[in-house]
Amino acid sequence: MASKLFVGNLPRSVADNALAEFVTNAGFGVASAVVIRDKMTGESKGFGFVELAEGEDLQKAVARLNGQAMEGRPLTVNEARPQRTGFSRPREGRGGNRRGGFKPRRNY
Repeated sequence: MASKLFVGNLPRSVADNALAEFVTNAGFGVASAVVIRDKMTGESKGFGFVELAEGEDLQKAVARLNGQAMEGRPLTVNEARPQRTGFSRPREGRGGNRRGGFKPRRNY
């Protein structure tokens, strides 16, 4: 099973291939690299994920890459955690037909 890194504080101009090249130049094999982008604007959100090639040491990669500068910005590199569930549900709140929401005033 390959290991996955979280890479934060990325410059907004970095693309997937530049992130993969950065990790490769640090001496690690890369299976895939993805910079997370906003769905509406397509702009980078400033973080991404790198899946290391089979047999690469995750802890060595974290130790070597964490704090390294990319385009003048110090990167935050950690082991990626599984995505938390329950964050994609629509929020309950005001408006609509939701219980406890805004209710229009009566006109007498």
